[in-house]
Amino acid sequence: MCMMGLMENTGHLLIVDDDRDIRTLLAEHLKNFGYEVTTADGGGEMRKALEKRAADLIVLDLNMPKEDGLTLIRELRSKPNSPPIIMLTARAEPIDRIVGLEMGADDYLAKPFEPRELLARIRSVMRRSAQMPSNLEPLAAKRAHFGEWTLDFEHRRLEASEGRVVMLSGSEFRLVRALVDHSNKVLSREQLLTLVSPRGGTGDSLDRAIDLQVSRLRQKLGSETGALIRTVRNEGYVLAAPVTFE
Repeated sequence: MCMMGLMENTGHLLIVDDDRDIRTLLAEHLKNFGYEVTTADGGGEMRKALEKRAADLIVLDLNMPKEDGLTLIRELRSKPNSPPIIMLTARAEPIDRIVGLEMGADDYLAKPFEPRELLARIRSVMRRSAQMPSNLEPLAAKRAHFGEWTLDFEHRRLEASEGRVVMLSGSEFRLVRALVDHSNKVLSREQLLTLVSPRGGTGDSLDRAIDLQVSRLRQKLGSETGALIRTVRNEGYVLAAPVTFE
């Protein structure tokens, strides 16, 4: 394959890893495929880089001194319009990857890995991000009120009118946020998968995963019968309640 065929990608990537050799290797490899690449050795340099220029995607190592990757994912996802994130992890425990995905990472790759596999995942995540329907972009607000509930966007939790607080996992928060942002509008399972599933995808198994998450969310809302989150047959789900934002 000629180099012109390889130089078809565009976008600004930020590589955050405390290992200089890995940063250098990945930067050189990805630049060969047309990407602009900035590197950072940790959270401090990452923040400085993002202040200078927004990234289209961040490749973030989980296991770093001072501030680990999970802390940085939480920080990034607390801000509006944060870029897609691919985690790099050398940890053997799957719980770390699960927690990272639940906190909002879009994909992960275990070390050691082939740089071309990372390239494939970058292309996939950026393609999914670019295909996000514009009408599904979240609204700018700190909280939303619906029914007897308040959804706190900053602290990612639900608060009942009587004061009870319900903490949400990353996927639960993304699900209720999508439904709240588009109340009284039917969202298909495909649209919800794009918004909720960190790794995206299609298929019956992922459709069932959305159904399961809706069921769990209904239980937390005390609406197991589906009065608040209604099922629209052959179409998807809808939050059947007026919503006010502040």
